[in-house]
Amino acid sequence: MRPELQRKIDQAIRLLQSIPLRPDEAVELSYSGGKDSDVILQLAKESGIKYRAIYKNTTIDPPGTVAHARAMGAEVVMPKQSFFDLIADKGIPSRWSRFCCKEIKEYKILDKAIQGIRRSESRKRSERYKEPEICRKYGGGNNTRVYLPILTWTNEDIAEFIEDRGIVCHPLYYTNGVFHVERRVGCMGCPLATRKKRLEEFKKHPNLVKAWVRAADKNIKTHPKRSSHQKYGDGYNHFTRCLFYDRDSDFHRATTGLFGTADVK
Repeated sequence: MRPELQRKIDQAIRLLQSIPLRPDEAVELSYSGGKDSDVILQLAKESGIKYRAIYKNTTIDPPGTVAHARAMGAEVVMPKQSFFDLIADKGIPSRWSRFCCKEIKEYKILDKAIQGIRRSESRKRSERYKEPEICRKYGGGNNTRVYLPILTWTNEDIAEFIEDRGIVCHPLYYTNGVFHVERRVGCMGCPLATRKKRLEEFKKHPNLVKAWVRAADKNIKTHPKRSSHQKYGDGYNHFTRCLFYDRDSDFHRATTGLFGTADVK
């Protein structure tokens, strides 16, 4: 193992062991089913701290995520509303209106939590997260002290640690037995993902498209006066506009469909 990685492991374990916990208190290990979650879970085990690995079921994670979370010993917590119930109630989320995150995964369970956030994942995270300990505010005075033990880890660090510890990750990270550290596991169709990734997911899971559209149609029926419904007319057009086009003008200029057939006149 590289000395640099061993130093990061030692730092991570010291951070975890420094979390002030009462004798009857456990820290929440925010488990998503992804590779970073598997790494912080292993680090928590090695640190000897008292924790509860909790997987917040988004109801729209890739197939196999719930099974993997349970296999890793995580508790599975269901949201008050499923993702598609939220669409039926509030409409389709977009990169400018991600109400779904707050409702299905960004809520408080315990007073202290461990999360697998890394600066190298994106420029925004690099700018936002400067320290390995933060206070996360969930609204209504529900604050959580969050610890970030792998904040400075790179993909190379993650891959080497997983190999060294013999960790078996989510099946989606593997192709013919080869581990791909660059892959990410998260909500299918997330508006923050690239257009290419969303298209790949929807093509691979056509029933997912049907579920989005059915939920959008329900929203139209219960909220017929919303301006978006006047613009797009039906659930499929609304789904297409929100997830694949940045501007109305781009959407209305489209002449071929997302999946190979015309869907916009």
